[in-house]
Amino acid sequence: MTLSEKYKDEIAEILSRYPVKRSALIPLLYLAQREPGYVTEAAMTEIAGLLKLTPPQVYETATFYTMLNLKKVGKHHIQVCKSLMCALVGSDTVIGWLRTKLGIAPGETTADGLFTLSAVECLAACGTAPMMQINDDYYERLTEEKVDKILADLRTAGTSPLKSGPYMWPESAR
Repeated sequence: MTLSEKYKDEIAEILSRYPVKRSALIPLLYLAQREPGYVTEAAMTEIAGLLKLTPPQVYETATFYTMLNLKKVGKHHIQVCKSLMCALVGSDTVIGWLRTKLGIAPGETTADGLFTLSAVECLAACGTAPMMQINDDYYERLTEEKVDKILADLRTAGTSPLKSGPYMWPESAR
């Protein structure tokens, strides 16, 4: 089934938001990724046709943004921010903990398909670093104990109450 057949109404709604069709590229790529967890080449080609773009134009956008995956990822996609602010307060240490606890390096998925680890550029939570994003949730001000609890929660319940954001400023609401 093609993307257009499966998501006909959602695609029409997305396209209606933008007077310039190509502006719908990222929302359509995100829609294509929603169910399988990654964007297929067939989906990129179809989106190119919908937006009257070339497939390379769609591909270059899909490869630019770390929120878009071009291959299958684990049920819990862990993205550790490696930008300067996170690096200064320990993102390499967080990656080291995750490597040890999961037995995988960045770019790899655990054998059970539960976790994929990625090192990414800025996730826009510099004030609460070090941090990581797991699927759509932020986990901030990480410590080794927090990472242990988050992984245990995800293994047993599929979610963790330690998800924190992203924070909205001012923090006084928390």
